[in-house]
Amino acid sequence: MKKHLFISLVIVILNSFFLRGQSADIVQDQWLNCKRTVFTFEGKKAWLVSPSKPLPGNPWIWKAYFPDWHTDIDSILLSRGFYVAYIEVNDLFGNSTAMQLWDKFYTYLTQVKKLAPKVALEGISRGGLYVYNWAKRNPLLVSCIYAEAPVIDFKSWPGGKGISKGSSRDWELLLQAYNFSEDAAMQFKDQAFENLSGLAACKVPLLHAIGLNDKIVPPSENTQKLFEQYNKLGGITTTYPMTRGKQSLEGHHFPIEHPEKIADFIQSNSLPVTTFINPTLYHQQRNTLENCYTKFKNDKTGRVAFMGGSITEWGAWREKICNYLKEQFPETKFEFINAGISSTGSMPGAFRLENDVLYNGKIDLFFEEAAVNDKANSTPKNQQLKSMEGIIRHALLSNPLMDIVLMYFVDPDKIKDYNNKIIPNEIVNHELIANHYNVSSINLAREVTDRINSQEFTWEEDFKDLHPSMFGHEVYFRSIKTFLENSFNRSNFNKVQSAKLPSPINSNAYFNGKYISLNNVKFKKGFELISNWHPTDMLETRKQYVNIPTLVANNADAELGIDFTGNAVGICINSGPDAGMISYQIDGKTYPAINLFTQWSSALHLPWYIILADDLVNKKHTLIIKTIEQKNAQSIGNSCRIVHFLVNE
Repeated sequence: MKKHLFISLVIVILNSFFLRGQSADIVQDQWLNCKRTVFTFEGKKAWLVSPSKPLPGNPWIWKAYFPDWHTDIDSILLSRGFYVAYIEVNDLFGNSTAMQLWDKFYTYLTQVKKLAPKVALEGISRGGLYVYNWAKRNPLLVSCIYAEAPVIDFKSWPGGKGISKGSSRDWELLLQAYNFSEDAAMQFKDQAFENLSGLAACKVPLLHAIGLNDKIVPPSENTQKLFEQYNKLGGITTTYPMTRGKQSLEGHHFPIEHPEKIADFIQSNSLPVTTFINPTLYHQQRNTLENCYTKFKNDKTGRVAFMGGSITEWGAWREKICNYLKEQFPETKFEFINAGISSTGSMPGAFRLENDVLYNGKIDLFFEEAAVNDKANSTPKNQQLKSMEGIIRHALLSNPLMDIVLMYFVDPDKIKDYNNKIIPNEIVNHELIANHYNVSSINLAREVTDRINSQEFTWEEDFKDLHPSMFGHEVYFRSIKTFLENSFNRSNFNKVQSAKLPSPINSNAYFNGKYISLNNVKFKKGFELISNWHPTDMLETRKQYVNIPTLVANNADAELGIDFTGNAVGICINSGPDAGMISYQIDGKTYPAINLFTQWSSALHLPWYIILADDLVNKKHTLIIKTIEQKNAQSIGNSCRIVHFLVNE
């Protein structure tokens, strides 16, 4: 653990030097009677205003646009000990380029200037596009949002596609900023009022000051549209109509009534300052990602694969990582492969890797996760080691330039283990392989446990389940994104290096795992090859294992034989409520009968991978399988449904 902490500290120090190199202070002046430092950041004008007496933890507000407009609120916050920050990114309308710059500016201000990890965002008019686009990408980093007559739907303004007359000049600038055609802009599905589930899950409160008669940015097309969606998701919203004083510019400009109330809203949601455990403490960055970075940057193409169980298959974290990569490399044409399949762990992964991940060419970046289902499926230690080594070695044999990241998601058993000062067996096993092959890993199980113990959030109310809530997915995404940012910042961008494969830990590990065709069966009695088998009992299934060819036997005494070459053999079955038992022989040797019924079979047609024998002599063998009368007491039949034969050649 000390080595782990030391490596993480080095990463933080290196990043701090990197970030310092991005900024140069150029002048100091006064703003609202406080010291302002104006500097250049990534070629853009930026500034930071310091209060005379900063509050503990250095809370701050980040102004998105029009920094000198309606500064009464900022003046009050400065007097109360808040910092005020701004970076000038005009005419980008909150596009991905602006968001990447905001990410870097946030990291600079929090790591170098030591501002609070959560920021209050202020968006005035078109600044609404900036604050909401960044907040949706980083909801865990936002304490609250204050917006004044904000643009929420750019079709309203500057598009003028509704009751607003819009602005033709700004509409052309927006189309250029987003590289949109008119049709693409009209079809865009990530407006500020869309995809708000992560922000709502993180309970970020919103306050909008609006003019009821605003004809430039009509509330009905903007604030109201966002608040309706946010409220449906359980989000907290407050509308503050400004009705006093002189209204101008068709109701879009108005004086702020009681700015102290808005300052109170920001202060109450920013204090006490929240502190986070640094995610890098849970990152074993054994190598950088220079290979995939160089491929994405120079070749302008990239293939990224994700393999794991249901948390990967249905993962909002995965979709956000895909979006992050597309924004980080806007000129790159990506192919993303979702090879997550519910209920599958490392052993299924070793045999389905060729079919589900490597089937169509080289992978540049590979995310692999199996720790949750290896525990749930009670995968034996030796099988975990053979399987994970099989996955990693097979992947690197297919492309020695592939960058691989192992992830360990959380479940209640892992939390219990860590709280008892025990490293979960699955993580011990997988880390042994990762270390041997110099593959990086992210221990999200330990991170979530420590953050719960430090009272950043709770399992019951926030994370909720091993299938995480949207809040949990944001926690996963934030950590993985931080890992990628640190890797890309440290990469040698113009150099690629093939992995130097060490000798295998186990020469019989499943690094040649594959499926063999059901058509290879040399005889069968009582088994029928159904081209598109699917259940008729309306029970849940895994979509990848139905409506495909399946060898089906519904009664005892069915038999089949198949020849294979390799040192391990197994089957993948659909184990439903009528799953029976089988006996089998390999080269005439009889093995103990196997129960095909699992603890989940009564309610689910489960894809279940079974190793029948391994550590065989690597030569040609004959396997004979027979269904038998004996069955599990809970089973209602004697069926055997074989979806795949497994072999390690």
